[in-house]
Amino acid sequence: MKTTTILLGALLAAGAAETVNFDRAEVGKPPSGWTATQTGTGQAKWAIVQDDTAPSKPNVLKQSGQATYPVCLKDDTGLKDGFVEVKFKALSGKEDQAGGVVWRAKDASNYYVARANALENNVTIYHTINGRRTEKKRANMKVPSNQWHTFRVDFQGSHFTVTFNGQKALDWDDETFKDAGKVGVWTKADSVTEFDDFMYASK
Repeated sequence: MKTTTILLGALLAAGAAETVNFDRAEVGKPPSGWTATQTGTGQAKWAIVQDDTAPSKPNVLKQSGQATYPVCLKDDTGLKDGFVEVKFKALSGKEDQAGGVVWRAKDASNYYVARANALENNVTIYHTINGRRTEKKRANMKVPSNQWHTFRVDFQGSHFTVTFNGQKALDWDDETFKDAGKVGVWTKADSVTEFDDFMYASK
């Protein structure tokens, strides 16, 4: 009993992971409780759709518009240290076929982002300041389109670790955004991308 109590206390202190699978969300609309928007110009189009290939059926979150950087932030999140993870599938895009996660977001123009790109077959980490994205580090990895992938970032203090399909892709240290912020998902340009099983927790 004592061991169970200690373990439960540790879990509560760390923050239990929250998972959003979008299956109860209304099809054809952006998910309730999220800010569905973009960084920069254009018009992102975020909507819940059904997909029989979804990791957790039936619904996924799909981005099918065109904008500089479409971004969708979970409104009630505020993480300083923790992790954010999502499953994504890049469907199409002539300029980009990207899927990524955002953390410590102050707003739609200021955040950290890591993404995987099926056209470039790489994983990259950036910070975005006042809408301007700056690449910090990249790693070459196979990112097949029209397949579901698991993408995760663990962030603790100034240290960040990016994992793609369970394999460490890269890590990076930075102190641009030190405070807690929102987490969310991200694409670029004309990427048509689906997301499912969005998960996050504080540490």
